[in-house]
This record gives sequence, C-alpha cells and structure tokens, in this order.
Amino acid sequence: MTKQSRWHGRVEGAQANCAVPGCDGPGEFKAPLQPADFDGPGAWRFLCLDHIREHNAKYNFFDGMSPDEIHEAQSPLGGWERPSRRFAANGADPPPKWSDFADPLDAITGRFGNIRERAKPSRFSKDERRALDVLGLGEDADRHAIRQRYSGLVRRYHPDKNGGDRSHEGKLTEVIAAYQLLRKLPAFA
Repeated sequence: MTKQSRWHGRVEGAQANCAVPGCDGPGEFKAPLQPADFDGPGAWRFLCLDHIREHNAKYNFFDGMSPDEIHEAQSPLGGWERPSRRFAANGADPPPKWSDFADPLDAITGRFGNIRERAKPSRFSKDERRALDVLGLGEDADRHAIRQRYSGLVRRYHPDKNGGDRSHEGKLTEVIAAYQLLRKLPAFA
C-alpha cells in the first residue's frame, strides 16, 4: 500500500515528464487539454506541480456570468428552486385531510385509497356487513337487490338444482342465514 501524498490529485509515476514543452519536471497531475474542457472525462495531459498551479490559476468557474448569476450560484439554496413532485398516491389526487381520519394513528398507518371509506361510520354491524359479503353485495344494496341475489344463490347451491349433490350445503346454509338476518333490518324495510 502506498503512502498518501500530501498533494491532492497526484498520480504517482503517471508520466516521466511534464507535458509543457521544455519542462523536465515529473508529470504527476492530470489537467484537461483546455481549461474549458471540464465536462466529464476527456483528453488529459499530465503536468508538474508548478504548471498545474498555473493551469488552475487560469480556471474561473464564474467566467461569462453576470453578477446576478454569480450571486445565484454562490447561494446556499442554489439548485433548490426546481419544482418537486407532488406527494400523493398517484401524483394527481390531493392528499387526504386530517379530518378524514377517525384516529390520528390511522393517518400514519393508512393508505390513500381507502382512508375515506374507513373514516365513515358504517350503518351496519360487523355481522350485518359479513352477511352482505356472503351475498356478494355492498352497503348500498336495497331490499330488492338482496331478495334477487338470495334467490339466485339458493338456486345455484340447492341440492335439487345440482342433481342431488350436497357438497354445497354449507354455502347454502350461509346464504340462508345471511338473508334471514338482513331481511329483518330496518335499513331494508
């Protein structure tokens, strides 16, 4: 392992001589061919310490800039004026309001898609919502939709309609129990 040089940028043994004609110093420091050729890797020449100092003294980052542009480049906020992306689920929807959350911890763990549905209190109990799920209906269903879905499912699962196959009796029992619970609710009167 080689010892760290006290000169930053030194390339030990890069070239025997400096690239400046007539200089016999070791070419240990990389410099672009032109001071303006600083846009990424390109053609390099190797210079001695004295000539690299001379080369660097000619380089002026602010060359060609107006005083306002120089002030802007030296500002600690330089580069932060670009617009940032929106912080939303898909970049188009506004984020939810804090009033949409029933509990502050819901705001931390919730996801944007279903926060508003969770925040609204349901008009049905847990058992009633499960009964609606058994029938494949949502909370917006009415009495007619419940009756229609019930009769369709009974026809599908009843052993008389399946050639005596009793493998769907468990599902049929669930459908009948769900309908019996829902038909008595005041929401469907």
